[in-house]
Amino acid sequence: MGTRPRLFLPGFLVFLILVVVFHPMALAQSAWEEDGWLRTSLGQERLEAGDEFGCYGMPGLSWQNDPGAVAQACKSYIEERINASQWGVSPLSSYAPSTLTMADHGKIASQGFTVHGDETALDESAWHNASDAPVDLWDWYNLGRRGGSLEKGIASLDALQSEVEAGGLVNMYWIGRVNDATVRHDRDVLDYLDETPGIWLTTWGEAWSSWSSKRCYEHSHVMNETEEGSVLYFEALETESCTSVSDGLPWNIPLTWIIDVGGADVRSVSSMDSGEELPSIEGEKNTMEGWWQQSDGTLVLSVVNAHLVKVALNESNVRHDILDQAEFFNNHSSAVTIAGHETTDLFKWSKRFVDESDVRFTWLVQPRPADGQDAWIPYAVVGVGVLSTFLMLAVLGREGLGPWSQLAGKETLHNKHQPPINKRSLDADEEA
Repeated sequence: MGTRPRLFLPGFLVFLILVVVFHPMALAQSAWEEDGWLRTSLGQERLEAGDEFGCYGMPGLSWQNDPGAVAQACKSYIEERINASQWGVSPLSSYAPSTLTMADHGKIASQGFTVHGDETALDESAWHNASDAPVDLWDWYNLGRRGGSLEKGIASLDALQSEVEAGGLVNMYWIGRVNDATVRHDRDVLDYLDETPGIWLTTWGEAWSSWSSKRCYEHSHVMNETEEGSVLYFEALETESCTSVSDGLPWNIPLTWIIDVGGADVRSVSSMDSGEELPSIEGEKNTMEGWWQQSDGTLVLSVVNAHLVKVALNESNVRHDILDQAEFFNNHSSAVTIAGHETTDLFKWSKRFVDESDVRFTWLVQPRPADGQDAWIPYAVVGVGVLSTFLMLAVLGREGLGPWSQLAGKETLHNKHQPPINKRSLDADEEA
């Protein structure tokens, strides 16, 4: 056998050992069982209702040891089973423990996760109080927790009401089950969120996408005259600035524009692509395209970027002006998100809220850990593989191949230097 095969075989065996032992995915893949509900119509119904799917963790992987590996595995787990939102395929939101450094958060963000929460203990932060509005992208690596829990007995309606009235993003949390025990939600809190006007019921990814897309302020607008009155053509432009975020792209969710139409009544707003009329969103709390006219005559228009719409007015020679982008959807004064932590069974976590409330959840999902009786299997496989490799190396070494061949050579050399056995002496000893 030539020199190249002698060098290639042991090198290849060592490579296999390193891949199996040191790559975290090798052990983690068999450490969990998937939540099958993510692939079913239930998951699609939650998407269509406006819920979001983000990351909580992966059994067998550690946030502290390798946050990048956790984020990568969790992203793949979600994308292979369900879209993250009705507005985007890839997930944007992830849980992160309070022990990670800014460098660790950078590794998580490199996988596309732009919102990390909640209360991750970094100096930069977003929405820990009503005035803690985010300024930079990394502020969202420390999303605050406001409004308390949705759990009955822990939730405080007074505290939630105070936070909502203060404004900003109010981020509540929810854990649907503890071991096998079902956690009850506070119905009074749910009723308050449903019935109180001026609240945007949203998710982490939607809130971040809305904030991030504020840089997409460019728009086109043209007023034309017809026999029936004036027609305003409006389009929010999708420019390079909209997609220039370094880690993770914002979803193209409807942004709300405030437009002065000179006091003219708006007859209709329709899509130039489909010709269909956009619905009224007066009082609407969940993110969608549409419009309504406030008592002062200004038009509140909610559209996604690159969607040209036609606004029909009942008066001629209307002077108009694009006044501003609203801070929150539908010009609401506050926003509320509810993060479903440790979601391992979507059905059990969400069934009580189906068709019962307008609240929207950011489901931070993770697979269920494998049963204890099966948890040893991946480690046994690795152990058998390593043992088999070393046995193979030993056999090859006896044949003068591989990294252990020198040991075999030394043993042979040692035997060659031993003095020859004197057969006569042995025979004499036996006779004596």
